Amino acid sequence: MADMEQNPDIIEDDPIEVRKAKRASIIEAGGNPYGHAFDYSHHAADIDAAYAQLEDGASTEDAVQMCGRIMAKRVQGKVSFFTMRDTTGEIQLFCRINVLGEQAYAEMKDLDVGDWIGVWGTVMKTRRGQLSIAVERFELLSKSLRPLPEKFHGLADKEIRYRQRYVDLIANPEVRAVFEKRSKIITAIRRYMEEEQGYFEVETPFLQSIMGGANARPFVTHLNALDRDYYLRIATELPLKRLLVGGFERVFELGRIFRNEGMDQTHNPEFTTMEAYCAFSDLEGMMELAEGVIQAAAMAACGTLKVPYQGIEINLEGPWPRRTMIELATEGAGEDVSFDRSLEDLRAIAKRVGVEVEEPWGKGKLISEIFEETCESKLVQPIFVTDHPLEISPLAKKKPEDPNLTDRFELYICGHEYANAFNELNDPIDQAERFHAQVAAKDYDDEAMGYDADYIRALEYGMPPAGGIGIGIDRLVMLLTDSDSIRDVLLFPLMRDEA
Repeated sequence: MADMEQNPDIIEDDPIEVRKAKRASIIEAGGNPYGHAFDYSHHAADIDAAYAQLEDGASTEDAVQMCGRIMAKRVQGKVSFFTMRDTTGEIQLFCRINVLGEQAYAEMKDLDVGDWIGVWGTVMKTRRGQLSIAVERFELLSKSLRPLPEKFHGLADKEIRYRQRYVDLIANPEVRAVFEKRSKIITAIRRYMEEEQGYFEVETPFLQSIMGGANARPFVTHLNALDRDYYLRIATELPLKRLLVGGFERVFELGRIFRNEGMDQTHNPEFTTMEAYCAFSDLEGMMELAEGVIQAAAMAACGTLKVPYQGIEINLEGPWPRRTMIELATEGAGEDVSFDRSLEDLRAIAKRVGVEVEEPWGKGKLISEIFEETCESKLVQPIFVTDHPLEISPLAKKKPEDPNLTDRFELYICGHEYANAFNELNDPIDQAERFHAQVAAKDYDDEAMGYDADYIRALEYGMPPAGGIGIGIDRLVMLLTDSDSIRDVLLFPLMRDEA
């Protein structure tokens, strides 16, 4: 390796340069350090399962072809041991100079931890009881230019782990289990919705001309073809309800949502939700659906409805209790919190419990803020919080017995919202009035929705009575994997730029 000989001091001080020099030497010798497809016959788990009863010190003539990443190596003169990891686990490679030949053995010894290789060999078990592959020949499939984190120190810095998830998955194999569970959860939700509940999965646009379906700050982008700005969707609600107008009875969408808001333990600006709408259903139907979806996900991921979360056992067995927002806010504040109180009284209560009151807020908003300040964190076991004020529920039907309130619930677990559901508003005149109120609120609320004239037009054709629900998938995965940060359940969470 001429490069190393020319710059020995520089090379020895920089392991990346050492590996680059090895790469160059392979190319100079006519080799390919980045290989090609490899037709493997077994995974590590297959070997473990098939040869677990092999006696210590026994050899077989069973030929196998395997490939993976080198995770460790130990060279002992004419014999070397490598640990190779594939997608199912690890297997030891037993390499001997008298089998490989001097040149191939020297090349194998020169491999680095992190390199990807393919091997041909036979199954054996060492005298110490370690299942191994007696390597007869090998092929370099991809040269690793960066050393992996040290085996015994691993990769602990969370900023690096989140930013370089590819290294996190290599250094901390248990992280993979979280994302395998996430996949099982999403698969279980789809199966439950489609096969057990008869819902039809659809896709709706990411780019929307009007911000609607939720109260949130949007991301804005520019579409050159039309020379106008669009919003990345903050919800899938309004397009999905248009489909009810068109005659679909049960629809749902699992997809990404984008909100230009803060980042913390439970919030990421892009996140995954499932929204579902069912014609001729109501809030009761949505409660049953919420329980069914979450229980199906729990069984798929955990095999039980009693799951541990941050030292607490969460019991997901139903039916879950129901309490009104006003009941809980009254308990939390220690005095009556209702629409019977004056605006001044509710402002005083809100300030007393620590809410920073804003002048334009009406009674409904104040009641909601008092509830959030005094109650949310105490709702540990699953509970449906019902009867939300009209002021904070522009898309929900009014309660017939009290027009200040709506037929709406939020599901709380571990002090956080997991689902939001309505008896969907299908009166186009009422909806238009609420949209106008939202537009007026934009003077002081940059999260207020716009006026969606096409949605009003759709309602004017007639939308059947319906129940609708949105479930936060990322928080559900956090719960079912016992993860305390949303970044632990997102493969690629949004990060600040590197310095």
